[in-house]
This record gives sequence, structure tokens and C-alpha cells, in this order.
Amino acid sequence: MTRTIVASATREIAIGFDQPFCVIGERINPTGRKKLAAEMVEGNFDTVRKDALEQVAAGATMLDINAGVTAVDPNATEPGLMVQTLQIVQELVDIPLAIDSSVTAAIEAGLKVARGRPLINSVTGEEDKLEAILPLARKYDVPVVAISNDETGISMDPDVRFEVARKIVQRAMDHGIKPEDMVVDPLVMPIGALGDAGLQVFALLRRLREELKVNTTCGLSNISFGLPHRHGINAGFIPMVIGAGMTSAIMNPCRPQEMEAVRAANVLAGVDKDCGTWIRTYKDFRPGEHAAPAPAPLDGGARRRGGRAARLGAQA
Repeated sequence: MTRTIVASATREIAIGFDQPFCVIGERINPTGRKKLAAEMVEGNFDTVRKDALEQVAAGATMLDINAGVTAVDPNATEPGLMVQTLQIVQELVDIPLAIDSSVTAAIEAGLKVARGRPLINSVTGEEDKLEAILPLARKYDVPVVAISNDETGISMDPDVRFEVARKIVQRAMDHGIKPEDMVVDPLVMPIGALGDAGLQVFALLRRLREELKVNTTCGLSNISFGLPHRHGINAGFIPMVIGAGMTSAIMNPCRPQEMEAVRAANVLAGVDKDCGTWIRTYKDFRPGEHAAPAPAPLDGGARRRGGRAARLGAQA
């Protein structure tokens, strides 16, 4: 069974078909958040700290870290800001992180200071991106999100997107990166603009699982873009996409309706053993309320022993 291992300083998480759905918190991202971007440029990380703590409290498995503030300050140095953001978040929370940037230098700067085994977000099928990012993944021994578009853009044909994913996975193998360290984003289209967007992604996920045997992710809220009451669509999408084979998503864990859908899907998929997480979270639930996750038991999650050397030794 394919498992993608990510880790913080002391906590190891497996993304996989036989694992609870991996919720990658999306909030630490200044794209489209001008106030957050302006704060980060000024050296004010109060919102970053707040978002980190709230997402973990809400049940995030990982946190995505993006420091792209050029929409507010074109002269901002993203590598330095990425390092600063990662260091602040790592001092606050101890869960795995995804280093999210389109700037190669920012990704490498983040890899140098990230504790444990972070996830690179992301590489595409464009030749220059493949040759920039895959050697970094190999050098630092970290997994990568592979987005199914290339020099031709994003295809509306799901078969083309599958072939782009296949190409990226193959090129990764050429660099010595195993398929289990590739997490494919098949690209979720807005259902309001493309009526069969759901059917497309469900079919793609089955092929990615059965043919390439890779884990998968997506920007979850893309499915509801442009529609009213987006959280209702997102919550309905979650169990369907998990049932089709998706193993993680970049999403907002602070939306209780969506997190309830994740936890319910984990129960029904048999990966919430004895319904333990569901019971701890909702044992005091009352109609009209949404629950925050209850603390897991002390032995409820894998713990890492030692640092990167210990993990590499265990893999050898």
C-alpha cells in the first residue's frame, strides 16, 4: 500500500489509502489576502501565528506555508520571508509542513530550515520546473506535490491531465524519487463552470490510484468557486472524492461543516479505528453546534525518534 511519509521535528504522518484523510491547512497564504500580505511585509506575523494555532486546534494534519507577497510588495524577497515564516510556525506547532512556492530559491531556502520531512508544493510538468524542483526533492529526500499541467497549460481533457501526471512521476523516478514520494494534484475544476468537473476528478483519482499507485491532493475549494454557499458544496465533495481515492487536500480546517465531512468519511472508510476520533470529538455534541477535535490519546499517533538520520537509517 502506497504511503507518503511527512514529518515535523517529532511527529511522523503517513498519507495513504489506508490512512485517515490528510487535511493540509491552507490559511497561511497571503495570496488573495492583502491584509495578511501587508502584515508579513512589515514583519508582523500575528495573523500567521493565529492561523497556525487555530488550524491545528481545528484538526489540521499538516500546514501549508506560503510567503508570496509580491502582489503587495513586488520587491519583497520571498526566500527570506519563507524562512522567517517557517521558523515562526515551527516554534508554535509540531505538525508536518508543506513548503508552498513557485520560486525555486524560496523552496530551497525553506528546505534548509524545515524540521523533519516537509512536503514540497509543488512541481508541474513544465521542463524548467521539473529540472529545478526534482533535484531538490532528491537532495533533501522529501516528497513533492505534482500538479497535472505543463507548457500547454491546464487541459480540459482529464486523459491529458493523467498523462501529464504520468510524465512527472516517470521523470521523478529518473531522478531517483520513488512514486510514493509523489503526491499528484489532478486539478479540480469549478463545477459551476464545468458541469462534469466532479465526474472528471473522480475518474482521474481512480486511475491515479490503480495505474500510477500514487497519493493525491487538491485545492479542495476549487470545486465550488463562483457558487453560493460554497461550504455546502465542499462538504458534499469531500466524502465523494475520498471514496474515489483522494488521500489529502489543501483546505480550511476551520470550517466545521467540512471537517465533519472528513471525519465522517474516515469513519465510513474504516480508517478511524473503533470510531475513536469521531467519539472523542462529538461525544458532547448538541444539535446546532459544531465540535472542535478532542485531543488524541497519547498513543494515538506515530512519533518520530531522533532526527533525519534516524529516519533514513530506519529506511535503509
